[in-house]
Order: sequence, then C-alpha cells, then structure tokens
Amino acid sequence: MSDLDTSPQTAPRSATPRNDGRFPPDFVWGAATSAYQIEGGIDLDGRGPSIWDTFSASGHARGDTGAIAADHRRRMVGDVDLMADLGLAAYRFSIAWPRVQPSGAGPVSEAGLDFYRALVDELLAHGIEPVVTLYHWDLPQALEDGGGWVARDTAARFADYAAIVADAIGDRVRRWTTINEPWCAAMLGYAADVHAPGRGDPAAAVAATHHLLLAHGLAVDALRAGVPTTPGTAGPEIGITLNPYPVVPATGSEADLDAARRIDGIANRLWYDPVLRGEYPADVLADLATVSDLSALRADDLAVISRPIDALGLNYYRRHHVRHEPGASASPSPWPGSPDVAFLDPARTPTSNGWAVEPRGLYEALVRVSDDYDAPPLYVHENGGAFPDDVAADGAVHDRDRLAFLADHLRACHDALADGVDLRGFFVWSLLDNFEWAEGYRQRFGIVRVDFATQERTPKDSALWYREVVRAHRVVDPPASAEPAGPAPTADRPTSSSATRPRDRGPGT
Repeated sequence: MSDLDTSPQTAPRSATPRNDGRFPPDFVWGAATSAYQIEGGIDLDGRGPSIWDTFSASGHARGDTGAIAADHRRRMVGDVDLMADLGLAAYRFSIAWPRVQPSGAGPVSEAGLDFYRALVDELLAHGIEPVVTLYHWDLPQALEDGGGWVARDTAARFADYAAIVADAIGDRVRRWTTINEPWCAAMLGYAADVHAPGRGDPAAAVAATHHLLLAHGLAVDALRAGVPTTPGTAGPEIGITLNPYPVVPATGSEADLDAARRIDGIANRLWYDPVLRGEYPADVLADLATVSDLSALRADDLAVISRPIDALGLNYYRRHHVRHEPGASASPSPWPGSPDVAFLDPARTPTSNGWAVEPRGLYEALVRVSDDYDAPPLYVHENGGAFPDDVAADGAVHDRDRLAFLADHLRACHDALADGVDLRGFFVWSLLDNFEWAEGYRQRFGIVRVDFATQERTPKDSALWYREVVRAHRVVDPPASAEPAGPAPTADRPTSSSATRPRDRGPGT
C-alpha cells in the first residue's frame, strides 16, 4: 500500500458536478444484523454454546447476555414482514456456527439448518435478497477449548462448516461473506479482553489473525465448490467484510506519523494486503515481531488467503486520531506491536457510545481501497450510529441524530461513486436494536426500536426515512426537525486527549 496519507481528504477529489443524490439503478439497499446479537433461542435446535455465551455469562458485556436478545429465532417471520414494509432489497445476516454444528466439528444440527432454510425462503418470498455472513464472532466453545483461532485446525473446521452451509442453502443464496471484521475477532478477543474469548495475549492475536485469514481463503474455496451455478445466470458473489479506519496523526512530527503508521498497519493494511495482494506488509510484520515469533504465518498460506474474491464489504463507523505518547498504551491492548500511542477525541459531536461522527472518513475509506488496491466491487456492509432513543408521547421514536447521521454518510457514498469508486450497495447497521457485544443492551444502533421486555418492534423515524431513500433511489433530505443537535464539526484535527484506550468494538461490527 502507498504511504499513509497524513492529510485526510475532506472534499471530493474531483470537480465532478454532483447530481441530486441519485444512486445507480442496480444499487443494493439493505440492512444488516448478526446471529448472536438478535437471535436468542440458545436453547433451541440443539445449538451448542459459543464463546459469547461463555464470555457474557461470566460477567462481561455489562452483565447482559444474548440468551434472548431480540428473540429473532422465534420472531423471524414477523421480522421479515417488517423488512418488507421498509422496502429493503437485501438483508445481510449471519449464520450461527454453533446452531448449525454444535461443537464446531462433526455432527450437524438439521434443525439449525432448517431455521436458516426457512429464513432464506421467507426473504425470497418477500422479494428480499439474502446476503449471508458465515462468521460474525460466535465461535463454538468446543473449538475455543481446543485452542480457538490460535489453533490452525480451526481454519480447517471453518472450511468444513462453510461447505455444510453452502450445501444447505447455496441453491438460493448468491451473495456470501466469509468473515465479518476479523480485526475485532483477533484484536479485541485475543490481544485484548474486550470481546470473547478475552485472552489478553498479543502473541495469540497474531496467530488468530493469520488463521482467520486462512479460514477466509479456505471458505472461498469451499463456497466455490459448493454453491451451484446455473448457465446463463450470475454466479455466486463471494467476499469478506473488513472494518477500515482512516488514521489521522495529531501533528506532522516523526513520532506522530509513526504512531499513525502503526495503527494504520494493524487496523487496515494487515487485512487488505494479504487478501488483495497476497502478502503481509513488511513494516507491520516487523512491529508484530516484538510480541510474537510469527511462527503461525506460513508463506504458502498466502496463496489461499488471496484467493480471488468477487466483492469486498467495508464496515465504517469513524476515524482513529492518534499521537505518540510514552506510556499511553493500555495493557492488554488491541494494538499489538504499537506501544506509546494515544487515541484522541476529535472535535466532533459524538454518538452515545462516544464515537465521533465523521462521514467524510467513509469517503476516504472507499477511495483508499479503490485507489491503492486492485479491489473488487465494494459494498458498505455496515454503517450506523448509537443514539439515546426514547419513545415520544405520540408513540414514535424521533431519532433525528441517527437520521442525519445516515443521510450524511450516504452523501459520502454518493461522492465516492461520483469519483469513480465501484460501490454497489449500502446496508444500515442495524435493522434492530440488539445485544451490542461488550456494551450489552446499553447502546441502540437499530433503525427499529426493540422493547427488550416485551419484544415490541417500533420503526424509528430513521427507518421511515430510509424507506423513502430506497423508494427514491437517492438521498432524501431529512426533515428540518432531523438536523443533528449540537455544534457543527469544524476541524479534522483532534483537539483534546481522551482516555488512551479507544472505545473499541465494533457493533456488528
């Protein structure tokens, strides 16, 4: 990849006149969820325990668990009706590995597969295209007991699982994602203790990184072999979903630039380069060698990791603003090999979980992968914000901040399209309020409110607005009452230091 751009673009790179916000006629409009965050029903289908069952039951996730979540396992039909009412063209969801293969190897639960067969059939009956993610962090606990992603064998088991799912629903599903946000799985789960399994071991995270990527490549092969193709029709579209973070150094000093290089390496290039170029970035390997012997990284694996893909999903939420600060790095840190880096609060009105609202960063992320790599067609697989949603006296949820957030990010997508980026679709995160990983139920990302006591669903103003966007195929201006509260952002540079450890996750991310 090219050297880190230390001056993030804040305006489109060309003088191409903008139209009224219309998107291409075949642009895919959807919403996204993940299995553990919404399904519940952990006692159904012979489902085995996942690492998130174990992690959340042990007191993490603010004392919450996904045992019930949004109860989607029992309420799937009504939820698909809701998607149809909102006019969604596509629905991105994940398969729960332990619901399909309770121990992660060996016997298959046909009851678990039947649930996903029924979900796919229900979606198709409503004219909604299923977009399947094979892995969104819910590793079967039995595999973690055998080493988890630190063990090379887990990648092989994932390939077996991919073949099972392809055989079950491959005749009805065209669009596939192997793994969602492997950075979160490796760095938050193995380098740090923020996500399951909470190991706090940087060397384990390096091995997990490689085996997650190897699992992706092996799953691409399994899907190519297992998803049938019909002459005269489009073949399967297979990809991976990454979560890029444009990185902004506090100053142009050598120390701050190196801090930005390190974070950019772990957040972005460690994933882009092996998948799209078949190589690990040399400087990142040098950084990681300070915490790992790198013995898991076998050179001949890169040919598998870099199997050609048909699409690349990007999940975008914010930039990272960094500076060099001795002693700043927390331990355990999700940034192995990157000591003395402080994460800063930029001058931006934040979401309820403290993330800055920076829509131009989405434009930067799309342009960067398009310009610096021979990237396949792109999709925004997740974008959304957490805000404090209250039910008003009229029974509605007037989430004006979320509505404005989505409108601004869709304008960034439109700018990227106008500047030649091959962007094919946009998926709101998330369809439903849900279990938000380490945050439990304290953060709401959904465009549909879920009352977790009654499981009542209430489409928020953002959902009704998004329905109009889908109908119009363009960015519909938010109503005047939906303008975001607080001062407008005025600067790209961070202005104040926060806690040195960023609030990381990723919502389904």
